[in-house]
Amino acid sequence: MPNNPIVQVFGGILLIGILNFSVATASTMEELLSKVKLAAENQLKNNAESQRWLEPKFDVEVVKTNRAIPACPSETRVESLDQRGIARMRFVVICPSLQGWRYEFLAKGKVSANVAVAATDLISGKILSPIDMLRERHDITLIPDAFSDFGELEGMAARRTIRAGEVIRQNMLAAPQLVRRGEQVRIVAKREQIEVSMAGEALDNGTRGAIIRVKNSSGTQIRARVIDAGTVEPADLP
Repeated sequence: MPNNPIVQVFGGILLIGILNFSVATASTMEELLSKVKLAAENQLKNNAESQRWLEPKFDVEVVKTNRAIPACPSETRVESLDQRGIARMRFVVICPSLQGWRYEFLAKGKVSANVAVAATDLISGKILSPIDMLRERHDITLIPDAFSDFGELEGMAARRTIRAGEVIRQNMLAAPQLVRRGEQVRIVAKREQIEVSMAGEALDNGTRGAIIRVKNSSGTQIRARVIDAGTVEPADLP
């Protein structure tokens, strides 16, 4: 029976079809992986631009799948399912011409950049200035709140001691207290070209822009907005 010419021809055609399907599937899979990788790289680039990281470098690996994915007769579309992470990014590839043709992929990302680190040990409460910082290249895949721009850090206060060489992160910093409870402050009221000031006493602590209670020199309690160190303005001015 195996020597039957018809069976041999049919078997040959079937084998060629299987091989062609395998090649087509492999080609399609490589195309999908390439598209997902490009989408992941673009997502990382956009994230780096929004964070203003200096000289970022990216590395992306798309996890391969053994699933049999049928070819899409039209151009596939890649959409992000989660734009918050870097180490693990999820994407879905969609075939617009085939209903239900959706396949998810996982992309593992790594990012390094020149970011701000502490030049020396910075004690808790220390107000940062440019001399307190250096730029060094670090893997910031798991440090998405790192900074490259010293200007964003200048004038901020350390929440805790930051060790020399440690990457400075947003959660390590706080807006400095410009006004402290019990301290004398200057109350400044401006309207058009006229400026009037008087002494007062802060009844609350306050960072820049905070609304606090202040007792003026007449003993009247007012609501005031902190505008600078030891300086406030009436919060209820039109």
